[in-house]
Amino acid sequence: MGSCDQNHSENSADNHENCGGLHHHGLTSAGQFDSVSDSRLLWSVLLNQALTVAQVIAGILSGSVALLSDAAHNFSDANSLLIAYIARRIARKEANQRYTFGYRRAELIGATINLTLLAVVGCYLVYEAVHRFFDPQPIIGWLMAVTAAVALVVDLGTAFLLWAMSKGSLNVRAAFIHNLVDAAGSVAVLIGAAAVIYLKWLWVDSILTLLIATYILYQVWQMLPEATRILMEGAPANFHFDEMMADLGGMDGVSGIHHVHLWELDESHRALEAHVVIEPTRFEDLETIKREIKLYLTSEHNIRHSTLEFEFAGTSDCHDSDGNLIHDGCS
Repeated sequence: MGSCDQNHSENSADNHENCGGLHHHGLTSAGQFDSVSDSRLLWSVLLNQALTVAQVIAGILSGSVALLSDAAHNFSDANSLLIAYIARRIARKEANQRYTFGYRRAELIGATINLTLLAVVGCYLVYEAVHRFFDPQPIIGWLMAVTAAVALVVDLGTAFLLWAMSKGSLNVRAAFIHNLVDAAGSVAVLIGAAAVIYLKWLWVDSILTLLIATYILYQVWQMLPEATRILMEGAPANFHFDEMMADLGGMDGVSGIHHVHLWELDESHRALEAHVVIEPTRFEDLETIKREIKLYLTSEHNIRHSTLEFEFAGTSDCHDSDGNLIHDGCS
């Protein structure tokens, strides 16, 4: 297998970076996630699986389809947490010659799966709420209340375990939001159970379900585009691209900049590659110009990994739209 830097040009600002260089720039996955133990996520998985079993048993003993449906919903939650745990473990693997940027995006894939499951559950709950509003089903109020109380304890315990981990990971944050929604749902079900027991308001169950489903779909609407944008190698959200281009083009010794590609490896690591045009008379200043550009990118835009290819003025038209040489006479 070839080395990681075999495709860099001789004028690349990073022509000495290989797989080890990736570690130097902090692009490995090991360091970011060590602050919080993965055991919290694993315990969250086990708690939610145990809750699913309890809800299934309660549903079978009581003959309640509603409890079995809630058990299916919680089973989806547990699977989401399991996906988050597996993706998090994969993301910790070091960069290598096959995956030179590491495995960070495994968490984003996990987040996308989780959010997609949330969307499916939310749509199903909307359907179920509308159906039950027009065709109310018998509800065992006291069993509904007891199960909701147990679920609330588990949901709050899971959210507590995930809270610290959710700050630096879209994947874990999706699971965290999932459990907060579940906890709010458990509170709503407790209130609904009281209405069913004391007021015989069966329609309350449908209204509460519809409200919870709306909130779930709102969260998906907020978070899924972010995960998709990163996976599609889009520029960071709300990034001032024109301002960066103007600042780079106005630097001393820089005649122009083109073929700029900016993307995110994950939520906290940005990368950029670009062709920088300088005057032939400034060849001796190339290293100084390179350092100034990299310092600017790091300090002003938090871009800590940048690959810069330098060209002399008058030769930039030798490249096509992808930055490849058009003919052998170019250099």
